[in-house]
Amino acid sequence: MKWMRLAVCLLALFLCAGSLPPSGAQGVAVTVVQTETTFTLTNAFVSARVDKRSGDLVSLKYRDLEMLGAGSGHPDGYWSHTPAKGGRIVTAITIDPTRNGGERAEVSVKGFYQGSALGQGPGGSVAADIEIRYALGRDDSGLYTYSIFDHKPDYPATSVGEARFAAKLNDKIFDYMTIDARRRKVMITAEDWKQGTPLNMKEARRMTTGRYVGQAEHKYDYSAVQFDTPAFGWSSTQKQVGLWFVNSSIEYLSGGATKVELTGHRDVNEVASPTLLNYWRGSHYGGSVCAMAQGEAWTKVIGPFFLYCNPAPTPEAAWKDALAQAAKESARWPYAWVTGVDYPHRSERGTVTGQVVLHDSQMPMARMTHLLVGLSAPDYPAPPGGRGVDSLPVDWQRDAKFYQFWVRGDAQGRFTIPNVRPGKYTLHALADGVLGEYAKTEVVVVAGKMRELGSLEWKPVRYGRQLWEIGAPNRTAEEFRHGDNYWQWGLYLKYPQEFPDDVHFIVGTSDFHKDWNYCQPPRPDGKPTTWTVSFRLPKAVTGKATLRLALAAVSARSIAVTINDKPAGDTGSLPDTATIRRDGIRGYWFERDIVFDAALMQPGENVLKLIIPPGNVMSGVEYDYLRLEVAGE
Repeated sequence: MKWMRLAVCLLALFLCAGSLPPSGAQGVAVTVVQTETTFTLTNAFVSARVDKRSGDLVSLKYRDLEMLGAGSGHPDGYWSHTPAKGGRIVTAITIDPTRNGGERAEVSVKGFYQGSALGQGPGGSVAADIEIRYALGRDDSGLYTYSIFDHKPDYPATSVGEARFAAKLNDKIFDYMTIDARRRKVMITAEDWKQGTPLNMKEARRMTTGRYVGQAEHKYDYSAVQFDTPAFGWSSTQKQVGLWFVNSSIEYLSGGATKVELTGHRDVNEVASPTLLNYWRGSHYGGSVCAMAQGEAWTKVIGPFFLYCNPAPTPEAAWKDALAQAAKESARWPYAWVTGVDYPHRSERGTVTGQVVLHDSQMPMARMTHLLVGLSAPDYPAPPGGRGVDSLPVDWQRDAKFYQFWVRGDAQGRFTIPNVRPGKYTLHALADGVLGEYAKTEVVVVAGKMRELGSLEWKPVRYGRQLWEIGAPNRTAEEFRHGDNYWQWGLYLKYPQEFPDDVHFIVGTSDFHKDWNYCQPPRPDGKPTTWTVSFRLPKAVTGKATLRLALAAVSARSIAVTINDKPAGDTGSLPDTATIRRDGIRGYWFERDIVFDAALMQPGENVLKLIIPPGNVMSGVEYDYLRLEVAGE
């Protein structure tokens, strides 16, 4: 048995290797070497080289292995908005390791907006100063990076398009990608992608070679909720190393605790590099908004986040170590070493605490699960010129301009939100099992102070007595058919075979887990898609009825409703959140209510129909939850 104990001890030591410095590493000082064109930051673990004009990370070596690689259009590691497009660039060593005993180094590349004479700022069409920084500590097994945007009052109106940090990795090293517990595997090779058969979009191909012959590969199948994905990355089954993106906080990301974004994939060009993406302003799944008016002073610090490198015997061990590192980084947030930018340190931030108490008159025993509580900027009008979802007021789900702070509450509704920047916020609460959300405005956070909100009574909106419901209010379609394996290309194509006569749901008899499809797509025959809900009433009802449609994802133009084949109303024009075509289970969430005369219903059997117009097979709708209520009787 001694050999077994020894083996266990050796394995434990190996698994911990990613968080332990090598022998003598604590004595190795950080250095910065600069040339006319580059900075190079080095410690005992890594060596990172930064281009002085673009701000790109052109090399990241770990254990003498080059982690980055070539890409198509833009190689290595890079921020989408670069100082290089500006007219004036200033570089600097913002933390000099020769002045702190070799404990930490940081370098900066900053571009300045030059006005209309040049026609653009450092970020292309973004009228803002843009600074990119990279930092390395003595014991860091990886590199920190962050970006600072600064729109001054005399700059013209502007907006930020898709914004992210991306890394193209070394294809000779990395072969295994891990996003979360359900999406982790040896990936297709670059050659597999090149030989694949194109499908209905440029990002999807069916494999004709390799271990996944016959399967479809689609980069959006690896999208994830950013709040729930603190570490994701690639690892090597041969070199036994990993490279991970670790977000210590989501305060600088868009869309709060439910935002879905791209994470990693093989690039969809012919180079097909292993790729990682950290989106802080994305256009996917309903998108987000970051626009500034002329005369407005605005600045935002994106990050810092960590490019973590680790050794491990297996991809599983590497991922678990990365998750452990993410927990450590979160505990260190905000980082004490960040200076010179709008980044309050811990003593300069506040804390908000309280307890959300659910009071639902129709469900007195209801309990909240997976409670989320967050602080965001108050809703504000959409920038002019928007259409569809872009014309809606900007709420926390689509805001990328301001900071947000989210935590999980406990089973009793208690929550504590730490490290909040001073300011005035709206507090939001949402939970599985409860339709809608709680909101409290005018929550003022003061530096160094605890804001105790006490007991917050959440009375969910009710328009009358509940007659029936379908699904579970959780802002996704995951409880419906295919909701547990939605991350695969083309599920919407199976609908005509699985539901040749469309969905016919019988309240009280049918099981929404299998009898209600995750999406209602247009039929390939060009006819409207009609879903039927049959239900019985013991007696006649009068007054006002309200069909509440909680929508997890929409690309359909509208949804029409009939009761016993008589028109009951429609949703009006719906915004396209582009979720179904990206193989998603949730996008921008909203509710549309159809109000009709309850007299359209009758004692006994009733039939409600949900009708979407013809269109592209991906132009459907995903329901989160449906509820019929009646008031008056």
